[in-house]
Amino acid sequence: MDIEAFRKAGYQAIDRICDYFESLHSRPVVAQVDPGFLIDALPENAPEEGEDFSAIADDFQKLILPGITNWQHPNFFAFFPTANTFESVLGDLYSSSVSNPGFSWLASPACTELEQVVMDWTARLLGLSPHFLCASGTGGGAIQNSASEAFIVAAVAARARYMRENPNARMEELVLYTTTQTHSLGAKAGLVLGLEVRDLQVRAEDGFALRGAMVREAVEEDIARGKRPFLVVGTVGTTNTGAVDHVDEIGQVLKDYPSIWLHVDAAWAGICFVCPEYREQGQLAAINEYANSFCTNFHKWGLVNFDATALWVRQRHDLIDALDVTPAFLRTKQYDAGSAVDYRNWHLGLGRRFRSLKVWFVLRSYGVAGFRAHIRKGVALNDHFVALVRAAPEFEFAAAPVLALSVIRLKDPAGASAEAADALNRAFAARVAAANGRVFLTQSTLAGRTVLRFAIGAERTEVAHIEGAFEVIRGCAAEALKEFEAGGAEA
Repeated sequence: MDIEAFRKAGYQAIDRICDYFESLHSRPVVAQVDPGFLIDALPENAPEEGEDFSAIADDFQKLILPGITNWQHPNFFAFFPTANTFESVLGDLYSSSVSNPGFSWLASPACTELEQVVMDWTARLLGLSPHFLCASGTGGGAIQNSASEAFIVAAVAARARYMRENPNARMEELVLYTTTQTHSLGAKAGLVLGLEVRDLQVRAEDGFALRGAMVREAVEEDIARGKRPFLVVGTVGTTNTGAVDHVDEIGQVLKDYPSIWLHVDAAWAGICFVCPEYREQGQLAAINEYANSFCTNFHKWGLVNFDATALWVRQRHDLIDALDVTPAFLRTKQYDAGSAVDYRNWHLGLGRRFRSLKVWFVLRSYGVAGFRAHIRKGVALNDHFVALVRAAPEFEFAAAPVLALSVIRLKDPAGASAEAADALNRAFAARVAAANGRVFLTQSTLAGRTVLRFAIGAERTEVAHIEGAFEVIRGCAAEALKEFEAGGAEA
């Protein structure tokens, strides 16, 4: 493809992307295909001769789009939202045009320095302590692939620091703490790094949030059995309920154990700190005082398309000491002189994408005011959903609504056993799942009971979509209740 052919194909691609977004509301939310649909439609081998690009682009429309679950759909309320704005798409396009591996300042100085700038912009926008700024010279931030990877990076740094401060410790003695509501990133890190992971049981009466007393009890128990606690994960906005762990209490406990690292995972909810009114709820002051590392995702609620996870550390040398591998062919005079950052030492891989460009595009296009308006809109839409649920006698909240997340279930019918009531809620959830062409929610379990999560955050979602989704949900509830009352519910 020469320059003119690329120009023509590019114009067509932009037109078709615009057509896709204009038609989103009329598309099913979830791909309506069966496993193997694309494998069966494509040939077994790549073509021997190159094909005309227009045919390839047409096949994207015909074969690929039907198999896409539309995460930007205004009726997408599953998992957590995934951001996708035109600004971030264009940022990805421009970054691809200057493709480079970005492993050192010299590889492309603009890639490194723009990342430093946007990570500091965002740290200030979120209200993070100056300790977390790249400009501090001691802390700083780097963009990672995902919150799961960011936690593995933090765990590597925490492990290396602990072993440096406790040279007699053995790897098999180390233990890290998550909770029964922590994202699976904790378990994944344990598998990858070969570490013991202990899930602390959080309670409904505490709002499913981790308390400091639980951490102290676990640390004392593990030290007594010869273990070495070295890392605690606190969550701001758990996946199941949006719960916020008591970072203030945890931090107070860890003052007695200075070798234990505190990582705060705020993958979804952390981006709400752009709005000052949500900072107290999210324990920002305690994060600034106690956290060794903090993570949030631009690519969930933060207007930047996947992947764009922001990880900040209080002490950058903890990362660099753990991850610095610099053979002779990667040495540069700038790094040796300490005048430049080499981001290969801030993450697991060597090469890295120029992701800061799309963050820069979004921050400049939306501005602080636009970013805050986006977050406040999501919270306001959830407030509207909450009002609808409260006005409907058949529903209850399984946990207190948090920001743009609500967790609901059908109330237990009078006289029904716990097993029968949960069978009713499973039947209800199954009917909602079957409606995934119109709306998409995710089912979960909380304290052993089936619940439905309703997560808002797509940029194109409006009040009409909330009300339409609620009508679908309420219709599914009516059908499940009718079946239950007729004696057809699963025992």
